[in-house]
Amino acid sequence: MSTIFRLDSSIRTESSVSRAVADTLEASVIEAEGSDTTVIRRDVGLSPVPSDVWATSAFAGFTPEGDRTDEQLAAQAVAAELADEVVAADVLVIATSLYNFGVSQHLKTWIDTVITDPRFAPGTQTVKGKPAFLVLARGGGYGEGTPREGWDHATAYLRRILEDVWGLDLDVIETELTLAEVTPQMAELRDLARQQLAESHEAARTSGRSVTVKLRSAA
Repeated sequence: MSTIFRLDSSIRTESSVSRAVADTLEASVIEAEGSDTTVIRRDVGLSPVPSDVWATSAFAGFTPEGDRTDEQLAAQAVAAELADEVVAADVLVIATSLYNFGVSQHLKTWIDTVITDPRFAPGTQTVKGKPAFLVLARGGGYGEGTPREGWDHATAYLRRILEDVWGLDLDVIETELTLAEVTPQMAELRDLARQQLAESHEAARTSGRSVTVKLRSAA
């Protein structure tokens, strides 16, 4: 039996591309691993980690244990709960969108809070080598040669945290032009957007099936 940790950070539920592609990926992993697969869900898009938890937990780490306030102890308990979910997983799925050219504030708060737990302090790599997927949705086009090349300030940061800081075995599934269907100025890009979305779902299905191989090689 395997355990998937899935985190969603889109503020949308209906028509969310990151959620839809993550659904395909999750279903594919379950199909490969078996129906007894456990899924741990954390939806920071709909239920954000309170914004003050990160700072409170971070400062608690510099406070002698006996001097910590009730608020600091409570914040550390939240950080430990979030970290427990990641540590318990065999496979991680992080689904997010590009917001205002950067990282979702809800996802960033979750990351910052997890890092206050000693198991995720820089240099620890408690989850090193675990298979993980970053499912990204971007409303526009940010590829080489486009007017907004270099405006995506989220993907490189997330790779740095998940791959380099946490040491995960990361695959990235990216979908662009997700706002073409609802943006009149992007009407001419709709066929390309549909093609990209179809390719992302196929990549999710293929990647999900590959998890079994990764888990067996790590065993």
